[in-house]
Amino acid sequence: MRHLISLLIFFLIINVVSSSGKNLNLKPGEEEYLAIAETMPEPAAGLPALMKKINYPTMARKAGIEGKVIAMVYVGENGDVEDVKIIKGLEGGCSEEVDRVLRESKFKPGVNQGKSVKVKMAMAFQFKLQ
Repeated sequence: MRHLISLLIFFLIINVVSSSGKNLNLKPGEEEYLAIAETMPEPAAGLPALMKKINYPTMARKAGIEGKVIAMVYVGENGDVEDVKIIKGLEGGCSEEVDRVLRESKFKPGVNQGKSVKVKMAMAFQFKLQ
């Protein structure tokens, strides 16, 4: 009986160790993007210029919607935005506006060990009525 329990524990440990290297939450292609690079991507024209491109949606303004949109931006080796995923959205067209501006933007690519690399990074955009 002890031998059987020892064998079960052994196989359980092997199963856990072999599956720990697999990230089951990643979608195909996401593993190509680094979360951290020596030099992180940044908007080619600068962050203030990127923020100026965002227009407060009329629907959100009329409804008095304020808050924050957080987007995951996937920047390629050449600085092109390859994908945008809204992590925390806001109604009234705010999420769509952030998505539009990011997809139209060019970034300075991330750099790791002197080479341009694909990087994913979160960016936050505040919508506040004045």
